[in-house]
Amino acid sequence: MKKLILLLSAAVVLISCNKVGKGEYLISGTAKGIENGKTIILQTQDATGMLKSTDTVKVKDGKFEIKGKVTEPQFYMLQVESINGKIPFILENGEVTIAVNKDSINKSKISGTYSNDEFVKFNEELVKVQKSLVDFQKNNTPAMNKAQQTKDTAVINKLMKEFSKIQETVGAESKKKYLSYAETHPKSFISVLIIQGMQSSPDVDAAKLDKLYAGLDESLKSTKPGKAIKAKMDQAKMPSVGATGPMGGAEPAPGSAKWSSDFSAPNPEGKIVSLKESLGKITIVDFWASWCGPCRAEMPNIVAIYKDFHPKGLNIIGVSLDKDAAKWKDAIAKNNLSWIQVSHLKFWEEPIAIQYGVQEIPTMFILDASGKVITKGLTGEALRSKIKELLSK
Repeated sequence: MKKLILLLSAAVVLISCNKVGKGEYLISGTAKGIENGKTIILQTQDATGMLKSTDTVKVKDGKFEIKGKVTEPQFYMLQVESINGKIPFILENGEVTIAVNKDSINKSKISGTYSNDEFVKFNEELVKVQKSLVDFQKNNTPAMNKAQQTKDTAVINKLMKEFSKIQETVGAESKKKYLSYAETHPKSFISVLIIQGMQSSPDVDAAKLDKLYAGLDESLKSTKPGKAIKAKMDQAKMPSVGATGPMGGAEPAPGSAKWSSDFSAPNPEGKIVSLKESLGKITIVDFWASWCGPCRAEMPNIVAIYKDFHPKGLNIIGVSLDKDAAKWKDAIAKNNLSWIQVSHLKFWEEPIAIQYGVQEIPTMFILDASGKVITKGLTGEALRSKIKELLSK
């Protein structure tokens, strides 16, 4: 009887310590060094990719709490007033603990639920893989800046070639990490996001994708990304399926009989430019944005490719997913983008991006002289090699 009383007492303690019920979340945050009254903003993306605020709270005595209801895991971010950068995490049922690092926001600590613990561990593994790329950029940025100022093309091309090789190696290793993780973590929300990302890859292995999806826990298949994966798989096997764009409507896939590569859009001066009138022997349609770090990192490579191959028949049309005209024009000038640029300034609602089924940037399509898509998704040295090969025919 005494044992039973002890067990019941322990159960009461456990129940009383549980701060959240089913379908609820609690963000318990520490904000050391951040003054009282500063606002913490909880944000996520809407269906078009635009950020929206869902809750706010004030810092008090270096702490804050946000509580609410959630039906399934979703990616969210915390924005701290007057501090640059955001803290990404997974909002799900349970208590999420976030320790804000005001001096280096990307070093903030996240823990407390299975998905967030996995998110942290997975990112730590990716950081290890990408270290060589980060180190190269850090060690060679002064030399690259100097070479650009003095227009030393030999040094620029040498550094870009070395960077591209490291980029390809890191990309291959990262891909292995993603694949291995999805195979070994069927209950992790990270896995369903990895599989969804794989669907946009130009060299996707449809059979492998089917197997990975089949191995997912049923709870993940019922999430929004899980349902999106299934819907895309059900349309037909890639690449003949229609790509579902940010607006939710099905678009004929690039290369299919019903799809047209042509489009018209305003350039920075407001003049309407069409793809049909701008096609070269080979044309790159480059989807990018001024706010996209990977896009800006790839720009020196594209600038070099355009310089080398434009006289031989290469044209490029940049399609920006910007929404701020001033930032778009400033990025064009600062990156020396001398080819055609167009945009409707509608962010992820950019009609051309929806037409081409673009779900991530940078994404580049290579078209022949008639506007037919030859391939997509190449960057770095692989992009240069493909352009050289096509123009030599």
